[in-house]
Amino acid sequence: MKKTFELTHPKIKVARMVESVKHEVKKYIKRERNKSLPEDTDYWDFDCKIGKSAATADVIHVTTINQQVDTLVAEGVTSFYLEILVKPATRSFEEK
Repeated sequence: MKKTFELTHPKIKVARMVESVKHEVKKYIKRERNKSLPEDTDYWDFDCKIGKSAATADVIHVTTINQQVDTLVAEGVTSFYLEILVKPATRSFEEK
């Protein structure tokens, strides 16, 4: 998913637009995690970037997406760029 989200709408308040963005992201991640994994992999990993534009996007962890969206909204941006790329990954275990 590579998308620029607009937070302005003539009839919908910003708080509702933010909720819809968070819901769409949650739904996308759930849909991707439910896909069947390739052999020799354990889980789906996500590479995420967020920023005011695609050129200024910073790399973040998937669990901090909602916090970063809230931070951008608090700064007063009217739109932001979010990129979530899915890749299969294998867990590495450390011996104790």
